[in-house]
Amino acid sequence: MDNYEYRAGIIKKYTWEKDLSGLSKADIIEFRSWLLSNYSRDVAHKVLTSFHSMVLELVSRAVMTHDVAAGVTVSAASRYDEPVSIPTEREIASLLSAADRLANSKNAVLAKTWLRYRPMLYLAIDSGMRPQEYLVAAKGCLRPTGIEVARALEGGGTRITVTKTRAGRRLIDLTSETLQMVRHYADKHAVANGYDLIFPCNNGEWQSIRNWRRRGFGRACEEAGLMEMIEEDGKRFERPKYKPYDLRHFYASMLIDQRVNLKRIQTLMGHRNIQTTLNVYGHLIERAEAVSQERTSVLMSLSRDSCGKSVAEQS
Repeated sequence: MDNYEYRAGIIKKYTWEKDLSGLSKADIIEFRSWLLSNYSRDVAHKVLTSFHSMVLELVSRAVMTHDVAAGVTVSAASRYDEPVSIPTEREIASLLSAADRLANSKNAVLAKTWLRYRPMLYLAIDSGMRPQEYLVAAKGCLRPTGIEVARALEGGGTRITVTKTRAGRRLIDLTSETLQMVRHYADKHAVANGYDLIFPCNNGEWQSIRNWRRRGFGRACEEAGLMEMIEEDGKRFERPKYKPYDLRHFYASMLIDQRVNLKRIQTLMGHRNIQTTLNVYGHLIERAEAVSQERTSVLMSLSRDSCGKSVAEQS
């Protein structure tokens, strides 16, 4: 319902210069242009789809004489037109070790910052959650063996709403180390807030994806040596080799390597349909036969030395 109300709000926000009976296909095309100028292609696609459904309903009720929105569409662009970037197990181990070191830094400011970022990074890797999901994860959604994904950021990070689709609501198993770390932060260090956030900012609001990407994940990549030199507009500069969303791809690749059943992978990834799973990870699935529905935690399969356990045990 929140999603539909959000789309309805966008439709109402547009300046309609005619009433329903006077609308023509040209008016809908103008509306589409406005959507594409003010929102992402994905949002424009969803809003126009909802608008078309509304028009069809009005036609069936004889409120409108014909479908003025017929043929006016926005193709849903895929973020997976290019192959996804997947960190290796060694690179993930380096990221986690980097987070451990940063959280144990002698620099008090840095250590305090990573008191929050460290369990966030562990959770992101161990759950495969989208950044917009774990940034607003609720303490009330922590379970004895993992976490329930029930909400996400929407509208460019301006509001908390339900998950992207109904399939997005799911229960994900976590390793005991990650779960303990996240619970400890939520119980002992998170500031009081009105959103039941596990990782709130100091003012009680949720964190922005941009700040997490730059100050948190980017800093961990730098500490782990996961940087690359690129050139744009004739200038060379260094940037993180990966993005926070790539941790989700790593999670999926580990499930595939562990021969988790394809339908189970779809559920854990929160994909609405299995075709999305196949489109994104088909090349990985071809490497292994998905024959078992047994779920094993991702971090359990990593072999590494952690130097940051003391952080999780601090009170």
